[in-house]
Amino acid sequence: MKSVCVFCGSRLGNDKVYSDAAYAFGKLLAEKNLTMIYGGAKVGMMGALADGVLENGGKAIGVLPVFFQEKEIVHDNLDELILVNSMHERKVKLIDMSDAFVALPGGFGTLDELAEVLTLTQLGKYKKPMGFLNTNGFFDHLLHFFDAMHTNEFIKKEHLQLYYASPDGSQLIDWLAEYKAPTVKQWIR
Repeated sequence: MKSVCVFCGSRLGNDKVYSDAAYAFGKLLAEKNLTMIYGGAKVGMMGALADGVLENGGKAIGVLPVFFQEKEIVHDNLDELILVNSMHERKVKLIDMSDAFVALPGGFGTLDELAEVLTLTQLGKYKKPMGFLNTNGFFDHLLHFFDAMHTNEFIKKEHLQLYYASPDGSQLIDWLAEYKAPTVKQWIR
């Protein structure tokens, strides 16, 4: 594992614990010499994450739709900025470039990105790990929803092994590095 794509919000949320965790996770990625790939912004959780990487000697690559460039939200100090034409193209680029994925707190965009990764992994297109930095229990309701998907037989038990959640960034990175995709013979009966 050489690169980690991080999905997170363009807003900071209502508790400093989230931005502090984003910065700390960025710092951890830098310390572990993992290239961080993300949405390219300097605002919100994305900005805190990128600052954590860049202020600690790490490498950060941003992927940003051209129309966001006009809003002046691009992080100025990235090692590389890749401009794309649409949100869809951004998501494809982020997924293709990355060895692993981590979701930090965010909104609908974060949910869209992590759901696409899990869906493509479920279908066997990728065998890349997905983790949740579960700061302050942010993802608890979503994780319970995933359990309900299994309980109600919309996904198989093996699909619950496609991801891992932890409030501890170091533990999360260790899991990503050790990940072995579960064997699922068929995803539909």
